[in-house]
This record gives sequence, C-alpha cells and structure tokens, in this order.
Amino acid sequence: MRRIRPTWTHGAALLIALFVAAPLYWMAATSFKGQTEIGARPPTAWPEEGTWANYRDAFVDNDFGTYLLNSVLVAVVATVLVLSLSSFAGYALARLPLRGKAPIMVALLMISLFPTIALAAPLFLLMREIGWLNSYQGLILVYTALNVPFAVWILRNFFLGIPKEMEEVAWVDGASPLRTVLSVILPQARPGMFTAAIFTFTACWTEFLIALTLNTADRYRTMPVGLALFGSQFTIPYGTIFAAATVSVLPIALLVLVFRRAVVSGLTAGAVKG
Repeated sequence: MRRIRPTWTHGAALLIALFVAAPLYWMAATSFKGQTEIGARPPTAWPEEGTWANYRDAFVDNDFGTYLLNSVLVAVVATVLVLSLSSFAGYALARLPLRGKAPIMVALLMISLFPTIALAAPLFLLMREIGWLNSYQGLILVYTALNVPFAVWILRNFFLGIPKEMEEVAWVDGASPLRTVLSVILPQARPGMFTAAIFTFTACWTEFLIALTLNTADRYRTMPVGLALFGSQFTIPYGTIFAAATVSVLPIALLVLVFRRAVVSGLTAGAVKG
C-alpha cells in the first residue's frame, strides 16, 4: 500500500481547518459553561462543571424554539420555490435558442450582487401596501426573489454539462419537453440541485436585515433576529446566546457534511464545458 507523505499543502489545509474549527469549538464549549465560568480569567478550554441551563434558558425563557421553527418554515418553503423556478429558468438558458442570453445572465448576476440594505426600505413599503408585514408569506416571497438569480446561475452551468443526446433519446421515445426535463434532466442534475438548495437554505437561514425589517411581531421573528434580541439593556446572557448559536449552526453543518460531494460537483459543473 502506498504511503502518503505529508506535504506543505497538508499542513496548510490543517491550519485552515483549525482556524475554522476553533471558534465553533469555543462556541459549543462555552454553551455548557455557567455564567461565572464564562467570565473566568484565564478562560477554561473545557467546561469544568457542564450545565444545560443555557439551553433551557434559550428555549424556555427566551422562546428560541418559536424563532427556530419560523426559520425552518421560511427557509424550507423558500428553498423549494427557488428550486422550482430556477430549474426551468436554468434549463431554458442552457438549452433553448433564446435571444439575449448574455444580457439576461449579466442581469441575474447584478441582481444577486445587489446590496440587501438598499432593498430594505422599498420592500417594507411594498409589503405594507399589500398587507404582508408580520407574515410568513411576505418573507418567503422576498427570499425567493433574492435567491433565484444565483440558483439559476448554478443550475444553468450544471445543465450545460449534461449531454444533449439524453434529451434526444427521450424525444425519440415520445416524451414531451416537460416530461424530458422532469424525468431525464433533473435526475441527472441532482448535484447542482443540492448545491443550489444548500446555498439558498443557508442564505435564508442566516438572513437578518430583511427579517428584522418586515417581521417585527415576536411570533413571526426568525432565528437570527430572535438571537440578536437576547438580553436586556443591562445584562448580556452570553451562555444563552452561545447555546442558541450552537443549535442554529447544526442544520447547516449537517447539510454540508451529508451533501459535501454533491456541493463540490455542483460548483465545478460547467467549468470546462459551456
């Protein structure tokens, strides 16, 4: 069996991994510390007396469970809508003989890079006019509109890498264009779909400014907004904040770990072809 020799690239990768993992470890470890131990000097690397009190405070005293469920609902529904819309749009831009493809792609890129803070006030006025402030549907609609352009870019690049012969075979067998997309193209585009879904879900899960602007009622607040409002004017419950932050990171970490191969494949699709 060939023995792998460590190189400077392995060392650099290890340093990067430690740099990324250290804050996550410190957050998780601090979430099990009491308030006194959190403020101890020098700080302890591991909780001397572990406690679940911070998690109880987050979910019982600060209603973090409601914020978490709101984020799950909004992020999941918005992700499904984004995938539904961007799949057909990406396929059209990759396969159909449309005029002005380049300007459309440039426009989508510009929209995806537009600063969110510039949209907060117009979106607030729009949602107030249609009566969708403090609602789930208002936030879902905005998140869908903001994430479709980037998802279209990802899926278009992946569709370009799928051989056209697969579609031609389906047409010969009598499949309609819609049936071809649903039964032939989309199953082949699973890595790209997973990539677009994870990026969309992460963007919706962590978005703060729009959620703070549109949903001011406590029952509609999402996880980032609720987490930011922990504490009072005179006290900051660091342990409770770290506990809630640890819980909020888990879904994203699990998604990336489970679908990491699909994400890498989706990101590199279309890098050579198209």
